[in-house]
Amino acid sequence: MAAIAFSDIVEAPKALLHDHLDGGLRPATIIELADQVGHELPATDPVALGEWFVAAADSGSLERYLETFAHTVAVMQTPEGLHRVAKECALDLAADGVVYAEVRYAPEQHLERGLSLDQVVDAVNAGFVEGAAEAAAQGAPIRVGVLLTAMRHAARSQEIAELSVRYRDAGVVGFDIAGAEAGFPPTRHLDAFEYLQRENFHFTIHAGEAFGLPSIWQAIQWCGADRLGHGVRLVDDITGTPAGGDVVLGRLAAYVRDKRIPLELCPSSNVQTGAAPSIAEHPIGLLHDLRFRVTVNTDNRLMSGTSMSREMALLSEAFGWGWSELQWLTINAMKSAFIPYDERLAIINEVIKPGYAKLIG
Repeated sequence: MAAIAFSDIVEAPKALLHDHLDGGLRPATIIELADQVGHELPATDPVALGEWFVAAADSGSLERYLETFAHTVAVMQTPEGLHRVAKECALDLAADGVVYAEVRYAPEQHLERGLSLDQVVDAVNAGFVEGAAEAAAQGAPIRVGVLLTAMRHAARSQEIAELSVRYRDAGVVGFDIAGAEAGFPPTRHLDAFEYLQRENFHFTIHAGEAFGLPSIWQAIQWCGADRLGHGVRLVDDITGTPAGGDVVLGRLAAYVRDKRIPLELCPSSNVQTGAAPSIAEHPIGLLHDLRFRVTVNTDNRLMSGTSMSREMALLSEAFGWGWSELQWLTINAMKSAFIPYDERLAIINEVIKPGYAKLIG
């Protein structure tokens, strides 16, 4: 099969479920906002700063990786900064062919200059609305849904869960917890998850990235997660290969596949954090072959120097995937989105399938 041209991949309609707002800033924007708030950066040239972020994320040092977010979060402490970052996020994703995105961030991390949680959410929502309107005017419509994240090492998950429900008809479509998995199990936040279930609200949980099967099991069986943020370590419960005809799924892996629980896989990020050895050896290949509900995502576009088009191109090259596989991944993501069923179906039938049909010819 001939390789798919990268320019064609950019044109393909995409759905993105796992993208962190504070992990996708433009380097030039960071520099401008840092100058306004008096924050010192490791570099003041956009190209050099972008290279620093990727190198720090690739360093293998958790401390240096976390330092990258200290710089992005520092410039997202004002209404103007939050609005601009959200607007540019929508524009950048739309320019990459993303037609539906769920972007997540932790409001509790943006209160250092006196903003309230509601003011943070209002500023971000307004930015996404303006960015989406501008993208549509440029011929690249995008719908952005917001996921509000609580930090799993903190104690504000109930408050953020209630904030999410309060904004459920104003752009917020779901809830998430993020942060270090080891030592901070999702069951610490069980009250928040039980509240969300009573409110008929959707949530995903970062699980099965840095920590293994117990994290995934707790997220699903104790907390009731609709999706798994990453979930890449689910392969620890699978033995054999389809090629060898000796695949055996453990009880947890079989349950996840049978229930069609979506996996928010982020290939480049998973390699950076050591959750996968390389793109070519990423478990997404096996999980695809076994027909799990696999989706592909960016995680942190700045830190990984990536985009949805780049992730798809890397997977196409590594696994020989063509348009049918890329469309399958996209429809999987759209099926798994946290917006109403009829709205998901409309995007699949009116945008994604016609878009791929045009490219396939």
